[in-house]
Amino acid sequence: MAGQNDTSEAGAVWRSPLVARYGRPEMARLFGARHRAGVWRRLWLALAESERELGLPISEAQIEQLRVHLDDVDLERVAELERTLRHDVMAHIHHLGEQAPLARPIIHLGATSCFVTDNADLIIVRQALGVLGQALLEAIAALGRFARRECDTPCLGYTHLQPAQPTTVGKRAAVWLYELLEAYREIERVRTTLPFRGVKGTTGTQASFLRLFEGDHERVLELERRVAERMGFTASVPVCGQTYPRLWDHRILSALTLQAAVTSRFGVDVRLLQHMGELEEPFGRAQVGSSAMAHKRNPILSERLGALARWLIQIAGNAPHTAAVQWLERSLDDSANRRLALPEALLAAHALAHYQGVIAAGLVVHRRVVAERLEAELPYLALEAIVLEAVRRGGDRQTLHEAARRHAMASRARQRREGGVPDLLDRIAADPLFAAIGSDLPALLEPARHVGRAPEQTRALLREHVEPLLAAHGMDLDAAGDAPALPI
Repeated sequence: MAGQNDTSEAGAVWRSPLVARYGRPEMARLFGARHRAGVWRRLWLALAESERELGLPISEAQIEQLRVHLDDVDLERVAELERTLRHDVMAHIHHLGEQAPLARPIIHLGATSCFVTDNADLIIVRQALGVLGQALLEAIAALGRFARRECDTPCLGYTHLQPAQPTTVGKRAAVWLYELLEAYREIERVRTTLPFRGVKGTTGTQASFLRLFEGDHERVLELERRVAERMGFTASVPVCGQTYPRLWDHRILSALTLQAAVTSRFGVDVRLLQHMGELEEPFGRAQVGSSAMAHKRNPILSERLGALARWLIQIAGNAPHTAAVQWLERSLDDSANRRLALPEALLAAHALAHYQGVIAAGLVVHRRVVAERLEAELPYLALEAIVLEAVRRGGDRQTLHEAARRHAMASRARQRREGGVPDLLDRIAADPLFAAIGSDLPALLEPARHVGRAPEQTRALLREHVEPLLAAHGMDLDAAGDAPALPI
């Protein structure tokens, strides 16, 4: 239960595990009441500054009072006002008016509540996507280092979870890495195209601002442009009702579900490989795997990826439902849902990125197990190469293929009956049909001959995609740094 180890008074009440246990403080702070209030106040300042520049009777002294109170909100006073007013935005307006009495007459001038609530949501989400992006870059770098280190390490490949052709440990990691890159790119696409809601008024018609500017349409348009620019946006939605179109929430959460899916897939693969003994997620020196079974080394971080990803994917289902029922110019049935869905989705996504980075940075490859598993299957996997080499030296392909099939079936049956290593190569070596390649059999069993272009593919991904991306953000694969601390 989240908060179970909290000895403060706050530990007496339930707190969301996404804040108390799994989420990261840098993300949680963005959705805190204090940060949101600061964004609201910056929006009111940007509106007042822009209105003054465009000719409304607002003094510099009024503007200055707003500036000096951007970050000193008294949340207890706001709560007290809201209990009376039963309106969160009005409570903040009244409190800011108390702190900046000169500015009181012009705070929120011409605006509706969604000027601050919706624009702030877009600002905070964009900030949150930036924080998430940095965590994803760190995970990409950690996974890239692992892929580079292991790009030449042959291992048994699986399809249908059955032995297939060999690959390399690094190539398998490169597949995880490519999927994570695509998730990052989609999240960045949404972040960089996210629009401002803008200065639209109560039903999106800008009627109140048109009245303030005495019917001057150009000044209304310029007001919106200036406010958006002050808040760091280059574009506002061209038309909307009272709220920005909730399709943007759908886009945001859809991008996060892509990340959740590829991160969960990574965690599942790590769990499977840890079960096989080939790979292991980081495990603390004093970490306890089980309260009963002292030998256990459970893959709890990889399991946590699956749990949080599943939660994030189901949260995202709220967004299209909300977008579908907005009711003309607006409905308030989106409010409570979005207060839950947007912060929780971003907190979960950020936790996923952080945990994936921790796992990738601490992955342990058990090379002896990897080599043994490959060695046990390689004689069967190399049969095609053996047959082709015998054909190249004058043999009949159909005859050789049938002989190889019979030897493989007999070897597998004996192995299952008696255990031990396969005797397939002994059978091949003793068969006159394969006499022409007898002395070359050991070379044909070299693992590196069977991994195809796996090492080259891995290096190409790192060279052409990962390294340029990291370099663009002042990062590189050589700056590994200290291993991140294992989370609780």
